[in-house]
Amino acid sequence: MTFRSCAQYALMAILLVLAACDDKNDTVNIGAIYNLTGGLSSLGIPSSEGAALAVDVLNDRGGILDREVNLVLVDGETNVEVIPQKTQDLIDKTTNMPVIIGMTGTDSALAAARVAAQNKRVFITSGATSPLLPSEVPEYLFLACYGDNVQAAAAAEWAISDLKVGTAAVLYKSDMTYTKLIRKYFEEDFQEKGGKIVFSQGYTADTLADVIAELPVADLIYFAASPDEVISGITAIRATGYEGPIASGDGFDIDENWDKLPTESNSFFTTHADVSADNTNPEMIAFRKAFADKYPDEEPSAFSALAYDAVMLVAAAAEKAGSLDVNAMRDALSTLQDYKGLTGTISYENGSRIPVKSVALFKVQDGKEVFVREFMPDNVPAP
Repeated sequence: MTFRSCAQYALMAILLVLAACDDKNDTVNIGAIYNLTGGLSSLGIPSSEGAALAVDVLNDRGGILDREVNLVLVDGETNVEVIPQKTQDLIDKTTNMPVIIGMTGTDSALAAARVAAQNKRVFITSGATSPLLPSEVPEYLFLACYGDNVQAAAAAEWAISDLKVGTAAVLYKSDMTYTKLIRKYFEEDFQEKGGKIVFSQGYTADTLADVIAELPVADLIYFAASPDEVISGITAIRATGYEGPIASGDGFDIDENWDKLPTESNSFFTTHADVSADNTNPEMIAFRKAFADKYPDEEPSAFSALAYDAVMLVAAAAEKAGSLDVNAMRDALSTLQDYKGLTGTISYENGSRIPVKSVALFKVQDGKEVFVREFMPDNVPAP
């Protein structure tokens, strides 16, 4: 072998080592798409903040597989016509991105996850709760949250066992998948447990006032609304003279927006976790401190914690797989067991891509969210 050949081989070896080092030090990009504007922004903004905080924490710990982590965030604008292109642009413009997280609404999550799956990217929705989503986007879509059938069953069980109500009138937004599904599951379980549905009517933004005017006498009103309709809808319901309990799902988890109803003290809702200062769990205390340091003028919500968990699930899947390969991470995630998240212990069992998790119940007291209890409901309706 000539000196020149030896030198060439030596140079090639050095280049290969440098390339391997560069590859090892490449940034791991986690895509994130949330509705930062539009009707779901009250859930999307705190979610994006929780995700960004999780990335900071991961990097403080050394990143994912010794690589720095970067969150690539885009706004879905609460527009299912815009979301697919935004998702595709995110994929086209971002390398080293095996997983995308995001969305707190079922229709938005579906619009994004379908594009992610077409491009063979794992999609973890932090807050979209339809239990039908994994079947609609096979293989690639996972939930970090429970399904609507679980939280609806919790509301029905609590209404009958704790509030002792016998009848319920149901209002639901008729052009939104989340509200239609949670209403369906609530009615099924409420009746299964012996309650009676005396009224069930869908509405649109233009017909809500008319439907409220038709409400009959009932022990409870279940109001399946989008977050941007909660305050105006409850105001209109109370204006009819109804003083009884109003219940709903996690669409009611609107945090400081309840300040707009300072005298409201008879509304209840199911959501994902108690992230209040009253929670003495050490992990939640640490999360709240880190959140306050990063966002000193804001309070975290359950959706902040869900997005935090979604990012940490990406890290857990990569560590379990020992790889950032999409298929390896997907397989690792699908068999992940007993991950201790802020919003509960997460396990994907028997091929399901929806974790089994307990439900947090909150009441509104003088326009403030107050934690009541956390529990797992019985007899959850099938998806």
